[in-house]
Amino acid sequence: MSLLTQRLRVLPFLPAYVALYFLFLYLPILLLPVFSFNDAATTTFPLAGFTTKWYASLAGNSVMLQAAWNSLVVGVAVSLLSTVLGICAARAITRYRFRGQRAAAGLIMAPLFLPEIIVAVSLLMIVLAMGVELSLITVILGQTVFCVPYAMSVLVSGFEGFDRSLEEASYDLGETAVGTFRRVTLPVVAPAIVSSLLVTFTISLDEFILAFFLSGTEPTLPVYIWGQLRFAAKLPGVLALGTVMLVASILMLTLAEILRRRAERRTQMAFTLP
Repeated sequence: MSLLTQRLRVLPFLPAYVALYFLFLYLPILLLPVFSFNDAATTTFPLAGFTTKWYASLAGNSVMLQAAWNSLVVGVAVSLLSTVLGICAARAITRYRFRGQRAAAGLIMAPLFLPEIIVAVSLLMIVLAMGVELSLITVILGQTVFCVPYAMSVLVSGFEGFDRSLEEASYDLGETAVGTFRRVTLPVVAPAIVSSLLVTFTISLDEFILAFFLSGTEPTLPVYIWGQLRFAAKLPGVLALGTVMLVASILMLTLAEILRRRAERRTQMAFTLP
């Protein structure tokens, strides 16, 4: 008898609890695309009819398109910066042993455990004290601090499964450290790097609190959506836009998970080969 079966016998209501938990958590999200096709401006049942006019109206909204462009710029920049910094941190933690290593790793991961609004207010105070004008640059810097822990979490698993003898063989054949990293290390950990880029981009695209405090007069898409929620007539368009963002986030996270599992299988096969 497996351990899971034993626990289910002790806690017979656990599956029902888990099902109710996920229903409570995800049912409102599943209702979002349903109401986005409603012909009426109110989110009530029964639906008035089926329409796609709310999606069509998004194409002519110049303010929304500018906010979407801002989010795209911020997301690309944050994913690149976070992944580069995550590569450096993951390589140092998995390859070397040094004094204060655990403390350094804990400090890097600290934004995951601190309340995000506290991080946002702290960064805002630092930016204002330095006399820096709030813009997309400050949003990029703030979100990079928040996304580096996610990038490092993904990249550590990629570096931990890497066989260091491959690098040693490259050095023995006369390759430089930079050439070894570019030709040997990067191709092996490439799936983890792509996963990190996708995960951090998705987090940056959906992030609101840091963008709200640091964006100034250049709002990102979540900040724009929050501003539109104050007007009842704008709600259907917001639901349509939210559905598009939801689908995009699910697709990117699914792709990142596929790449991560593929890299994990490749690593396991490398260890099992004679």
